[in-house]
Amino acid sequence: MRQPIFILGDCLTNPYKRWLRQFAGRLSCFALVMAAVLCLGWAETWEGIRAAAKGVDSISADFVQEKHLPILAAPLVSTGRLLYRRPDSLRWEYTSPVKNILLMHDGTARRFAQSDQGLVEDASVHMQAMQFVMPEISGWLGGRFEGNPLFDASLDGANKIQLVPKDAGMARFIQRIELLMSDRPGVIEEVVIFESDEAFTRMVFINTQVNPAIDDRLFQEAQ
Repeated sequence: MRQPIFILGDCLTNPYKRWLRQFAGRLSCFALVMAAVLCLGWAETWEGIRAAAKGVDSISADFVQEKHLPILAAPLVSTGRLLYRRPDSLRWEYTSPVKNILLMHDGTARRFAQSDQGLVEDASVHMQAMQFVMPEISGWLGGRFEGNPLFDASLDGANKIQLVPKDAGMARFIQRIELLMSDRPGVIEEVVIFESDEAFTRMVFINTQVNPAIDDRLFQEAQ
């Protein structure tokens, strides 16, 4: 004769049920606390930053960029999106006020600008701060800061990295760059590029997704 199957809750008296619920609640709280502890301080050391970056294969995020200049009463605001995939595929796309796209894939960088004919590839070289910074972004997202040929990197507090140009020529366009790291391991929350004492560009990343699937064409075609 087959023995009946009992559900654990049916066999326990009320005191044991209460104890079990309390234990489960404490266990859940403990798990949440441990998860928070593991996330805290990930950006305090280069080792922690590299370890967190290993868990990031791709990134998708929207961004808001503010360009602050002393001659402007209010900053110039642009919006767009960032797509990244390890090791060096990057799509940096401005969606407003003017569409503008930088693509990096397989060691090749291409820039497209909006024109009367639509998006047209721009092969000219503009000696501006962003032209230096954009190719660096894939390295930052990959946790590569030490040994950078362009910047000296230092940890400035628990969640901030400071980059200073090594080359005097670049220092004419960029005084320093500050990266504010998110509480979420492997994620950059904000980038501020100081071009002078009075001019700077701030980029804030929102709606960040870690390890989304990204189509190859988005790194190859300005669509």
